[in-house]
Amino acid sequence: MLKKAIRILGVVGALSLSTFLAAQEEGTPFPFTVYETYADFAPVMAQDNDTTYVINFWATWCKPCVEELPYFDSLHVNVAQKPVKVLLVSLDFRRDLTRKLVPFLAEHPLKPPVAVLLDGKYNDWIDKVSTEWDGAIPATVVYQGGKRIFHGEQFSSYSELTDLLAELKQ
Repeated sequence: MLKKAIRILGVVGALSLSTFLAAQEEGTPFPFTVYETYADFAPVMAQDNDTTYVINFWATWCKPCVEELPYFDSLHVNVAQKPVKVLLVSLDFRRDLTRKLVPFLAEHPLKPPVAVLLDGKYNDWIDKVSTEWDGAIPATVVYQGGKRIFHGEQFSSYSELTDLLAELKQ
């Protein structure tokens, strides 16, 4: 179905939920990037430039994940003029995209871009994200070039998230 990543920016904020769901029935793409496999997603985790990447793995059904999303919203706004990119990678199940993720994004418009990784073969790719990752979410990877830091639990504050970025720069 969706073999390649599709990016539509701003659709959720511009459309009401009912309008969006009606458009979905007509075949309109999702308002987020969809990666069918980790192999499709892997280039996101391997950028080698002067940009710092903050990649957060989360799901709508994960309460700690949802609780920390405002920190990533704030970070996205506060680093807008810096070489930092924030990406929220949902691990919601395929069956939940239209019935849970789309409504969640309509009710909680997130500032950073959202992507979905549908590859359910978690044991095949979790170690590729980080050998420290046991698979629990939320999980965040911050990296720039060859330097990488993994955070495998909920952030307790915005400053804890920004401290992780500062640690990467040391």
